[in-house]
Formats: sequence, C-alpha cells, structure tokens
Amino acid sequence: MSTTLRIDFVSDIACPWCAVGLGALEQALKRLDGKVQAELHFQPFELNPNMPAGGQDLSEHLTEKYGSTPERQAQIRENITARGQEVGFTFNPDGRGRVYNTFDAHRLLHWAGVDLPMDAQHHLKKSFLNAYQGRAESIESHEVLLSAVKDAQLDVQEAERILKSDMYAAEVRAREQFYLNAGIHSVPAIIINECHLISGGQPIEVFEQALQEIAKEIHA
Repeated sequence: MSTTLRIDFVSDIACPWCAVGLGALEQALKRLDGKVQAELHFQPFELNPNMPAGGQDLSEHLTEKYGSTPERQAQIRENITARGQEVGFTFNPDGRGRVYNTFDAHRLLHWAGVDLPMDAQHHLKKSFLNAYQGRAESIESHEVLLSAVKDAQLDVQEAERILKSDMYAAEVRAREQFYLNAGIHSVPAIIINECHLISGGQPIEVFEQALQEIAKEIHA
C-alpha cells in the first residue's frame, strides 16, 4: 500500500544545507520504493532578506554574521561537500564566493508552485540550487534565473514577465511570515503532513525512518 504525505520544504537557495537536506529526502523516498509518495511543496525562507544588490563576499559575510574564522569556514565547506556527495549533490569545489539576495528566486518558485504542474517547482528548485550551490552563479541575476528556468523546461517568457514586475512579492512575504510565526528560524525545515518537523540537513536514514513511521501512523 502506498501512502502519500504532504511535505513542506522550507528553505533558501542560499543555504547549502538545504541542498543536502533535499538530496537526503529524495534518496529516502527512492529507498522506500513507492511505499511512500511525496506531495512536495517548497516554501520560502530568506537567510539574508536585507542583502543589497551585488551581494557580499561569502567569507566576509560568515565572519560578520557568525564570527567564523577562515579555517572554520574551510572545515565546514569540506564537510558540506562530503555530505553533498553522499546524497548526490555536487557543490562547487571552490565554494560560492558571494552571498546574494534570493527574493526573486523565491517569487519564481512561488509561481511554479501555484500555476504549474506539481513537479515543476521541484525541477526549478533543483535548477536554482545547481546554479548557485553547484556552479557559484549569481542567483540574484535575472539572466541566471531565466537560464535556470530554461534548464527546468519551464516558460522563460512568463518568468521574465514576473521578474520585471512585483508579481508574487506579497504572497512570498506572507508565506515567509507564516513560517516565522510558526517558529521556523533556521533551514531546512521539513514539515510532514503539517505536524511533524525535521530540522536541518539530516542523513538519509533519518528521513527514511521518519517517513516510514508517519506512514504507519496513518494506517494504524
């Protein structure tokens, strides 16, 4: 018997652990071999909502925000790269270089989630993660965003129209505030059936076990 679970994946493209968490979730679903199906919804969260145009040097940003030393940053980057390999995500070996504002990316993800078929948002999310976390491209750049839309095989002209307007801005802000009010202050936050929370880029086994247990509860 197959069980379908709603999964709200609250995350930011700027967060490398979100790429790890998504990869682990995907691998867990593969291991369950159809016994658990996911109705996956990507919800917005901005690690740096006030980041100005042009972004900020990553090392400088991490030092200012977290007090992280260059040595500690290198250690974390090595750990993240290894975790990415475990779940099938390849991070840029030279790191990301800069941190950017991700609000326009979230507007496009909202569009894909509400106006396009179910899997479109998932494809676009992965395309954005590959562009920024995988290739260290400027995720605030409309050119980069539209290229990612094309890679996801979505409507580039409609995406361009959205970027040239303020479409979905209010909706994204409302969703961000909803999750902040719900107590989500770090990402990734994976909410299953709107009541079970898994925080952070957990190993595949954690997701696999949680999905199995929740599916069993439904049929108990």
